Amino acid sequence: MASGHINDTYLIKTKEKPYFVLQRINHGVFKNVPGLITNKVSVSLHIRKKMAHLSEKELKGRVLSFLLTTNDDSFYHKDSDGNYWNMMIYIDNSVTFEMVNNEEVAYEGGKLFGDFLNQTSDFDVSKLVEVIPKFHDMSFRYSQFKAALQSTPKERLYKAKLYIDCVTDLKEEMHILQNLKESGEIKLRTTHNDTKISNALFTKNNKGLCVIDTDTVMPGIIHYDFGDAIRTICNTAAEDEINLDLVEFNATYYMAYTKGFLEHMKSSITPLELKHLPLAAKTMIFIMALRFLTDYLNGDVYYKTKYPEHNLDRAKNQFKLLQSLSQQLSKIQN
Repeated sequence: MASGHINDTYLIKTKEKPYFVLQRINHGVFKNVPGLITNKVSVSLHIRKKMAHLSEKELKGRVLSFLLTTNDDSFYHKDSDGNYWNMMIYIDNSVTFEMVNNEEVAYEGGKLFGDFLNQTSDFDVSKLVEVIPKFHDMSFRYSQFKAALQSTPKERLYKAKLYIDCVTDLKEEMHILQNLKESGEIKLRTTHNDTKISNALFTKNNKGLCVIDTDTVMPGIIHYDFGDAIRTICNTAAEDEINLDLVEFNATYYMAYTKGFLEHMKSSITPLELKHLPLAAKTMIFIMALRFLTDYLNGDVYYKTKYPEHNLDRAKNQFKLLQSLSQQLSKIQN
């Protein structure tokens, strides 16, 4: 059976374990698939070296293990249909979560993603391909927003006015991290760039096992990974919940995730990076709100929608989450 929003992923069951995961990479979305696969294979091999003290069996449960083709390549490409395929060893006896419902999972998730960043902190980022150019680039997202305003029907502009004003008011603050990155004050690292909780594997006893879905591994700053994880973990409602009274920022989960994250990052995080972790949460919530709003203004051309106001409702949801976070910011910073 295939699964996945962008790529197609198949579980291959054989007579004897291990089972395998076969993946078809969407070459319509990702323009440099060989580079993408090289990224994630190289990073996995780097992490494996850091865990050399573990047995081979333990390694296969703690880090993604990719198989080679008969030609010793990390992917198979068929020219006639353009598809690229890669295969991994399936990590048995593992579970995933779509949403966090207790502090232990938030804490263990923080440990997993913090450990991923720590283990790759000495990986040479110049060897990584930028698989989605300008993915978290705030100036780029603002330029898309500005262009959308020029062609949006008046009705949509009217319905979105409150949130358009909010985007304008937050522009300076939302560029702080990008400016620190571009000045070199915050260094480039190997980052995952899709740190939702469903991209972490756990044992059946809620202990963290392995970070998965590394298709978006590329150069970035730790605030991208920290902030996006917080965005998805700390929302008390679904991303498109229309009853905004249900949308709150769960500060308890924030504390639990941050505790786990810093346990593994304490040896490689800088004081400046640490100082801006709360801003990272705010920034990553905002950038998703901005992207949903921009797509609504553009006539819903990027995200799949189920009804005409779906993207606007998603944007409202994220802006409410941002407001809830802002109200608790002093507690979080302490």
